[in-house]
Amino acid sequence: MKYHQIEVRVRYSETDQMGVVYHGNYIPYFEIGRVEWLRNKGVSYKSLEESGIALPIVSMTLNYKKPARYDDLLVVKTKFKNYSTVKIEFECEIWNEQEELLTTAQFILVFVSLKTGKPIVPPQYILDIMKF
Repeated sequence: MKYHQIEVRVRYSETDQMGVVYHGNYIPYFEIGRVEWLRNKGVSYKSLEESGIALPIVSMTLNYKKPARYDDLLVVKTKFKNYSTVKIEFECEIWNEQEELLTTAQFILVFVSLKTGKPIVPPQYILDIMKF
């Protein structure tokens, strides 16, 4: 399956004194990618929450290869990797304009009921978009 792509420009506030993106600021870039992957499949994260479902991260692995810098235009690539009964897994990459791979990540999220705080099986329309 192909990656979904979205561009993000590095803002000054996301960098340290050397103009390098602070390591913790990559996580929101990846979140943008996952949210837009869902939107591209016809599901807004807001509508999920309104229906009583949250998708918290239960596991993430990030690998920093090269730094992103202030004013870089980044391409965040997000690919659905796998799902089980209550979990969904994404594979993500961040590239710069020079087509250099900067960061890779893997995320596992769990469908959780906002009412009970417990894992739940997602509704059928979500299961349908996760089928290859």
